[in-house]
Order: sequence, then C-alpha cells, then structure tokens
Amino acid sequence: MNLLVSRMDEQQRRWYVAFESMRVGHGGDTLLGAITGLHPDTIRQGRRELESDLSGRPLDRVRLEGGGRPPVEKKMRASNQP
Repeated sequence: MNLLVSRMDEQQRRWYVAFESMRVGHGGDTLLGAITGLHPDTIRQGRRELESDLSGRPLDRVRLEGGGRPPVEKKMRASNQP
C-alpha cells in the first residue's frame, strides 16, 4: 500500500487512503494513519471530499486555485514597501 501511495499526488493519496479507511470502518482513520503516515485529519478531509462526489475539486490541478506559496516577485515587492 505504501509503495502505491508514494507514487500518488497529494489529493489522490488523500482520497485513496480515505476510501480504504471507509472500508475498514470504525477506527479506520487511526489505523490507516499509522500505516501510511497521513494525519487522521487529512484522511477525514479526503472522506468528506469523497462523500461530496469530489464536487468543487478541479480536474486539471492538484490544489484549489490560490493554494501554495505566493510568487517570489510578489513577496519581494511587498518587502520593498516602506
């Protein structure tokens, strides 16, 4: 399982582990978290996304728009302000 999970991007990993957690049932988040190293809150987030049929998740991106670090230029301009 960990070999497969290591080849996935972050959202695929979250969804797959959440799916397996749902199959396990009670205690699945904790068990799969211990096996994969994912935090149980991350697994719960994946379960919520799966339960909502992945609505609102982009097809062409891993993260939602606006996620991640701001561009370096933006940070440099902000630091040059008096």
